[in-house]
Amino acid sequence: MRKILHADCDCFYAAVEMRDNPALRDVPLAIGGSTAQRGVIATCNYPARRYGVHSAMPTGQALRLCPDLTLLPPDFPRYRAVSERIQAIFHELTPLVEPLSLDEAFLDVSEVRRFRGSATWMADWIKREAMRRTGISVSVGVAPSKFLAKIASDWEKPDGLTVIAPDQVEAFISTLAVNKLHGVGPATAAKLASLNIVTCADLQHWSREALSERFGKFGRRLYELARGIDDRPVRTERERKSVSAENTFHRDLPDLAACRAQMPSLIERLHERLARHGNPAIKGVFVKVRFNDFTLTTLEGGGLRPEAAHCLALLDEAWARGSRPVRLLGVGVRLAPPDDARQLSLFP
Repeated sequence: MRKILHADCDCFYAAVEMRDNPALRDVPLAIGGSTAQRGVIATCNYPARRYGVHSAMPTGQALRLCPDLTLLPPDFPRYRAVSERIQAIFHELTPLVEPLSLDEAFLDVSEVRRFRGSATWMADWIKREAMRRTGISVSVGVAPSKFLAKIASDWEKPDGLTVIAPDQVEAFISTLAVNKLHGVGPATAAKLASLNIVTCADLQHWSREALSERFGKFGRRLYELARGIDDRPVRTERERKSVSAENTFHRDLPDLAACRAQMPSLIERLHERLARHGNPAIKGVFVKVRFNDFTLTTLEGGGLRPEAAHCLALLDEAWARGSRPVRLLGVGVRLAPPDDARQLSLFP
């Protein structure tokens, strides 16, 4: 039986700012871009969350919800330095660490013999050491799988420690709301609700075939997660799946012609990024468009290089889905898996 930890720093960027300036601890605080630059909130502290502010929210909306919000620009070098110290704690426990971002990681502690092999004691040690060495609180979930460990880490935030033992998995999952499942966003949750599927117990009544028919490939994943099935290993090296370049504009691009005029510079930036990554093998190209009503559409096509004509054709079709002013444009590529990349290299 595997023992997986998911460690997640509480409101990490804001926590670093509050640590370094205690006067910020009890006031609504957010880290993000300014309204002048049409920024979004990267994270916020818990006083700000009581006003309804949350990450990925446009800064303008956050300030309307909380006029007294203290807004700070991100200081990534400082956050990265704190993150490296916390990651070092993880590696003292096990080499099997999979960082997801600066503030969270999975750890496989199945073979660790310290703390008499108790994953709960290991999680408690991580929390105490992170606070002692960095002043940052960490919430930790303990479970037999990555999927459940991640849910557990969020269960009692902030500064939480939640353990889902193997003999508790079935009971825990049966009452779990489907919107807690990884990949279930508002649209999928609404579709599930229309089928009277609210909890994982409801989902368990559906066959794999029926879910696949309604949700495609994701239906098979829903079938597995509703039963606690998640055999994904902790990967010490994460596989990059895409490379992209995008831009959020200070003023909306009014029409398709204005969007097309921006594409050459985005494609040039994308080529530069691909070169920095060693020009990896590509299996497809995509264009992303966010309209001024914040709806987002992404259109993908084949092609082994992001050539201008191909990207512009994708843009034309993507823009037609909304036919309105645009606040963000992006262009990117999906990378071929390593096995595919080796095969492609045989046929230059």
